[in-house]
Amino acid sequence: MKRKYNYFLLLALHFFILSVQGQNVSLFEQFNGRYDFTFVGNTLNPQENTFQIFPNILTQSQANISLNSDDTLLKAYLYWAGSGDGDYEVNLNDTEFVAERSFSLIRDIDGVLFTYFSAFCDITDYVNQNGNGEYIFSGLDNTSFLPLHFQRRTNFAGWAIILVYSNPDLPLNQINLYDGLQAVPESLEITLSSLNVIDNQDAKIGFLAWEGDVGIAVNETLRINGTILSNPPLNPANNAFNGTNSVTGSSSTYNMDLDIYTIQDNIQPGDTSAEITLTSDQDFVMINAVVTKLNSQIPDATVVIDQFEQKCDSRLIEVSYTVFNVNATNPLPAQTPLAFYANGQLIATNQTQQIIPIGGSESGTVVLNIPNTIDSDFELIVSVDDIGNGTGIVMEINENNNTDSANLSLWVSPILETNRYFETCNLGFGKGNFDLNEIALALLTTTTDILTFHYTEAEALSGENPISPTGLFEVQNQITLYVKVQNTHCETLISINLRVKNCPPVVYNWISANNDGYNDSFYISGLRDIFLNYIISIYNRWGVKVWTGNQQTENWKGEVIHFRSWSGATAPDGTYFYVLDLNDPDYPNPLTGFLYLTR
Repeated sequence: MKRKYNYFLLLALHFFILSVQGQNVSLFEQFNGRYDFTFVGNTLNPQENTFQIFPNILTQSQANISLNSDDTLLKAYLYWAGSGDGDYEVNLNDTEFVAERSFSLIRDIDGVLFTYFSAFCDITDYVNQNGNGEYIFSGLDNTSFLPLHFQRRTNFAGWAIILVYSNPDLPLNQINLYDGLQAVPESLEITLSSLNVIDNQDAKIGFLAWEGDVGIAVNETLRINGTILSNPPLNPANNAFNGTNSVTGSSSTYNMDLDIYTIQDNIQPGDTSAEITLTSDQDFVMINAVVTKLNSQIPDATVVIDQFEQKCDSRLIEVSYTVFNVNATNPLPAQTPLAFYANGQLIATNQTQQIIPIGGSESGTVVLNIPNTIDSDFELIVSVDDIGNGTGIVMEINENNNTDSANLSLWVSPILETNRYFETCNLGFGKGNFDLNEIALALLTTTTDILTFHYTEAEALSGENPISPTGLFEVQNQITLYVKVQNTHCETLISINLRVKNCPPVVYNWISANNDGYNDSFYISGLRDIFLNYIISIYNRWGVKVWTGNQQTENWKGEVIHFRSWSGATAPDGTYFYVLDLNDPDYPNPLTGFLYLTR
């Protein structure tokens, strides 16, 4: 039990706790400007759970938002929590909200699991629409878990809205919101990071905590940087979590705490972190959110790569970028350095030219010469407030948001195979056919490149009148075509020569001169209408010339025209020899061989 007179029983049970598992409280969001924060919220416990006779929970509770007329709401974050596994759909003034983030915590006490939850929803738009007034929270149901938690007096439920607002009369502050769900079974230490304290005037810290009891004050302390915080009589030094709301002065927010403390004497200019220490030798307390307000007048440099200007086959790249000072509380000085890295190698430096005001920006350009040692595909990183080795010279709100990067590829023109001459066999009178698709495949080294053929260089440059690659392309003797090959960014223009050549003839050296329509004459494929000046001579086995022919004569059918005694007769069956003089510069020597004549 959790009553004061059962303290020793609770202390004994405490030693059976096997584990407590939750989510560490860490930085969720940061705001820099003329900002402040406040809390509203309420419990759903009808009385402190330590003094309940039987477990009970309210179906709704209400709280009022009352910002000043010159306050402008920046953020409204709704948190709700309770015993059990969780209810993540709730209502505010009968409008349903669904959790966007959630936290859980589990206690294992002597093998019995006790679960707790917290949920979060951004309700900024809703509060901006509805403004000041009463907000009624309802719809949280954890009744099925109350009997179990009643055994440990940890049955609770409640809700809170953390409000961050601006006011033109406020100094420049930094608001840090940390959240999670961590328990204080004995002692808990939380490091509040990412602080930038310039002046500790009016510094304050707020806590959203659950399950604290006013009747248990056993070494229950809240310290910042080793100093105990208190706000008596509402928050005594030995009972920090006692069901109070220091914004309204209420001491009846049972089992939840919405407390804000002044810490201007507990934190110093130049601090970048603070240590929060919570102790409780008896009371079980859970920290859900911590909010700090610190005077912080410093810039926050960020950089964005805007665009690139590249040229084909060049390692020079013009980079346009913009330096911002948006999430800041002070102008960014002129001559803030910039560094440019390719695959981690420093390749150039630059600096801002003007003072960049809060919320302002400055654009610039730089021409980068990418070294030959860097691959054509590389990562470019632009870093602001960087002297070239990762070191900055300006104190900033956030030192971890100074870079932007992009993956780049140098633009390289298409590379083609070296062959620029293509030949095909003469089909007659100097005409030949080419397959342009085959030529394209022979030229390309990358199948994704686009290739077109053109008759003139001017048409190739302009891309006009491309030659269709489908079907056969007929050439008379030879022709020069212009080829344009394009990839994503670049193009290559070349010329190719298509030549019709006289291919070696093929001799069919068997004649059956019987007029049956098969092999009736001496046929040589690839000769007639191709080698127009050829001369062919036929000799018998004794070397006597019996016949001579050319382009104008018919093929030899076995007749004798040179052998005087046989002139006009037909040659007898047998073996004969031919001498074929092609009279072609590509074939300077005559072709010779034998043939067989039969009838």
